[in-house]
Amino acid sequence: KPYAEQRNVVKPIYENLTPEETADKISALLTPKGMQAEVRIIYQGIQGLHAAIPEHKGDWYFTGNFPTPGGNRVVNRAFVFWKEGRADRAY
Repeated sequence: KPYAEQRNVVKPIYENLTPEETADKISALLTPKGMQAEVRIIYQGIQGLHAAIPEHKGDWYFTGNFPTPGGNRVVNRAFVFWKEGRADRAY
């Protein structure tokens, strides 16, 4: 699609997840097999990020609200590469 028609197709995957659910999944993915210790990733929600740095508007990396259509294209390509098991860079 042309840049102007690009949309982030990954963003809807995360829309219904809480920060706690996201943290739990990341923790599970990053815990090495056979590890006895509990691994707990603390994932701060976007509201907490905004409270911590209220003057910083570059939250696109965490929200998926990319400032350019090219950003949407890159995230979509990265998602396809991940689904295909490819380690290629999306940009």
